[in-house]
Amino acid sequence: MKPHSHDLRKGRHSERYRIYHIRTSTENKRPLFVDLYLGRVVVNTMRFIHESGDVDSLAFVVMPDHLHWLFQLTGVRPLEKILFSLKRHTSGVINQRLGRIGETVWQDGYFDRALRDDEDVITVARYIVANPLRAGLCKQIGEYSLWDAVWLKDQHGL
Repeated sequence: MKPHSHDLRKGRHSERYRIYHIRTSTENKRPLFVDLYLGRVVVNTMRFIHESGDVDSLAFVVMPDHLHWLFQLTGVRPLEKILFSLKRHTSGVINQRLGRIGETVWQDGYFDRALRDDEDVITVARYIVANPLRAGLCKQIGEYSLWDAVWLKDQHGL
């Protein structure tokens, strides 16, 4: 049975200057990002999107088989175009690295949640970067390589 990723797009609205928490998974939850090089491809692509002015990146963590990313849209491009760019670019680089042509890297669709104005963004960022701790991938977040947050860089004890 095919996943209902198209259902995730129903009612989706990209709001300028809104902060979003997105989550997207690899195809069949394949743990591609246990390979640090492949994880860095995703990190570098997010940084490029940030530096291009499409988003203000606030926090992220690349898990073995999925990505969490917290960012504020700048109004330059809508949410779906940003995620399309991220997936398309990383898929090309990852497939090239693995010696594959045109294979699916990411599941269709993605989960997004627009934060309410009254939500504590730092609490959401802490939740995101603590994913490796909850998954048992490390004992302290400083031991895990594929994360960043604008507020938390020097706080490894989460």
